[in-house]
Amino acid sequence: MDSQQETNTMANTAIDTFTDAATTTSTGMVSLTSKYSNRVLVKTIVERDDGGVGLIGERLVIGGWVKSSKEVKKEPVTPAPAPTSDDHGAAVASSPKRKEKDVSCVEILQSRIPFFRTIIKVLSGGSGGGSTNTIREKLEAVLPKPPLPSTLFLQISDGSSVAALQVVVESTLASPSRLLPIGTCILAEGVLDHSFQGNRVVELKVDKILHVGTVDHDKYILSRKRLPLDKLRDSAHFRPRTTTVASIMRIRSSLSFATHTFFQNNGFLYVQVPIITTTDAEGFSEKFQVTTLLEKADKEEPKAAEEIEGVSLDNIKAAIKEKSNQVEELKRSESNKEALAAALQDLRKTNELASQLEAKEKTQPAPSIKTDKINISEDFFSRQTYLTVSGRLHLESYACALGKVYSFGPRFRAEKKESSKQVAEMWMVEAEIAFSQLEDVMNCADDYFKFLCTWIVENCERDAEFISRRIDKTIIDRLQSMMSCSIEKITYTEAVKALEKVTEKIFEAKLEWGVALTAEHLSYLADEIYKCPVIVYDYPKAVKPFYVRLNDDGNTVAAFDMVVPKVGKLISGSQNEERFNKLNTRIEELGLPKEQYEWYLDLRRHGTVAHSGFSLGFELMVLFITGLTDVKDAIPFPRSLGKANN
Repeated sequence: MDSQQETNTMANTAIDTFTDAATTTSTGMVSLTSKYSNRVLVKTIVERDDGGVGLIGERLVIGGWVKSSKEVKKEPVTPAPAPTSDDHGAAVASSPKRKEKDVSCVEILQSRIPFFRTIIKVLSGGSGGGSTNTIREKLEAVLPKPPLPSTLFLQISDGSSVAALQVVVESTLASPSRLLPIGTCILAEGVLDHSFQGNRVVELKVDKILHVGTVDHDKYILSRKRLPLDKLRDSAHFRPRTTTVASIMRIRSSLSFATHTFFQNNGFLYVQVPIITTTDAEGFSEKFQVTTLLEKADKEEPKAAEEIEGVSLDNIKAAIKEKSNQVEELKRSESNKEALAAALQDLRKTNELASQLEAKEKTQPAPSIKTDKINISEDFFSRQTYLTVSGRLHLESYACALGKVYSFGPRFRAEKKESSKQVAEMWMVEAEIAFSQLEDVMNCADDYFKFLCTWIVENCERDAEFISRRIDKTIIDRLQSMMSCSIEKITYTEAVKALEKVTEKIFEAKLEWGVALTAEHLSYLADEIYKCPVIVYDYPKAVKPFYVRLNDDGNTVAAFDMVVPKVGKLISGSQNEERFNKLNTRIEELGLPKEQYEWYLDLRRHGTVAHSGFSLGFELMVLFITGLTDVKDAIPFPRSLGKANN
């Protein structure tokens, strides 16, 4: 913990230095306005220790969006009585003497209403006859009663803080119908003053409106109160205006900064690995293929009827269902990569045959892409390329030259299944350390995890408190306990034995040695058995990627998973195989296309070294910090199965 406290102190000093530089003018005077803008951030006012009292009397410009609003009507203005006169006809001032003040146009108009009514009476003759009544009605219609003046109380948020600033605007400055709707953007200038409304400490009394961005109330989704998070996902471009999502994103931003702080302070270099790659980092991943050829592909008619004659569509569909179940079972077990690859290929061919039969039954079948005519050599890269699933293989090459490196970026998986913990595009933090073994990288992962928890507790107090009230009341206590807890480390074999002793719960997947532990198994270890973070290591070689170092027993590999309460598996890591013969044999055993990995084998041919690394699911860390249950709510613009709206 001493090293973590030292790192935090360095980080806080850096933040303070940056903040001071951003708020100090060239003359040395402290400026309230934010850098690169002439407005004052709401955070600058409401998050002061005195709640903003020390700024009372300051003239400020505030910009933001209306979170809530209220209009208070004023009492009608009573016309001043006519001046009295003495016996000599001289005007006598009323007592006490009336203080002079500015009179608005509305007040002047209201004071003239009796005069207009007198004109109506004169024209009508005061007789009350039918014709005169008609004249009076027409005249009164021409002179409608002006609206009563009002005061608008607007709660303004600019995204810098959980709290909003109360802004007070008189209706004479702008029409209430333009300012009151939720979501309206305003830029206003005024003077900060004491507030006597509710629990507010200060408020801005506006005397000048600089900008109004109006809202169509009927079409604006946030006009409705407290939409659930799942409903907001369809309007990802508006949801950061909600207090909850804004807090989540500020926490996410702080975690990003904390990540770079941790690695930079511990001597790591930041390396950007490619998003487009020719290498499958795990061997049998479901990947997104990158190509420019599909738009050029010819269209083909379905195969001739005689080529698929005698095959029943019902039989084919039954076979597809059976093969799909088999594939899902193999995916869950992750115990036989070769069998999974064969099953996927068999299922793909069966689906193709079913498609041909369905096309045959249509009178005007839709054309399909003629994939057999696609020439990969004519593609942009002249070979098959994919969106990367993991950057660890590429990161190894820099670790084997620079020592300690890390990367932080998006990773992609084309798995066609709905999951609250996995979507198509997620961000990963990956680290690789040369001259290190499994124990070293497990310790690094432990320190990094605790550093992130400590950072949020010390730097995101207000957002954490709000999220605790809104989402999960236990998160602050949980984060504080993580800062100093001792992480349990057990082998895969020990984990299996501990789970086999469980009698009060029946697991969905069968538990036996050699089978991958499911999310249910891992969560039970952290949530119920040990009730703290758990690191499980030394897995069977069949359930981990091909590049993991083989242990001396020949059956297990030097891999680990860190499992945390509420979320499950958060970090996966390993010591990677540095021995050329062992790695080459493993690639051949799994039947992987060796040409994809020649560059990776080169690292073993020339100057090999023992090295280790890990990957942290960044969105899963946001889930752990906030208590959210679905990663789609932790991502600014989530990309999931069938969902990519903007």
